[in-house]
Amino acid sequence: MLIPSAFMQSMSAFVAQNVGAHKVDRANKTLFYGILISLIFGITMSILTFHFRSNMAGIFTTNPMVIKAGADYLEAYAIDCLLTCFLFCFVGFYNGVGQTIFVMIQGIVGAFGVRIPVAYVMSHQRPVSLFHIGLATPCSTLVQIIICLIVFHHMKTKLKESRT
Repeated sequence: MLIPSAFMQSMSAFVAQNVGAHKVDRANKTLFYGILISLIFGITMSILTFHFRSNMAGIFTTNPMVIKAGADYLEAYAIDCLLTCFLFCFVGFYNGVGQTIFVMIQGIVGAFGVRIPVAYVMSHQRPVSLFHIGLATPCSTLVQIIICLIVFHHMKTKLKESRT
């Protein structure tokens, strides 16, 4: 999460500079290349987390039941390692173009509209599994990415219309 978070912060500054200089195409390219580079790290972390989830959980305890539960959760987390590369770059982009209210709204929708309800529903499935509960996070991230893509498409369409 640290690397996508760093991309989000740098993306915000770089996009803001380019938008301020009226170089919107460069800001859009920044989003694309930021996602691409961040995704390299995301794929790496996803693979490492998926294949070494028990070892990672074992860093914090020697209790086999806790390691199993932690490994189950990390299996779902491995999926989110891929998705956060997209979401965090979009959040940085939208902060850079000054759409901070949108960033807040999509974050609230993701947390309260998706993550909490999915975790609640999954916690009532039998047998209860931290993998299934952990799927709430990538579900939320996926919904937020879809929202960001819709708004990005709308922004590009609106920009094209204003140029003609």
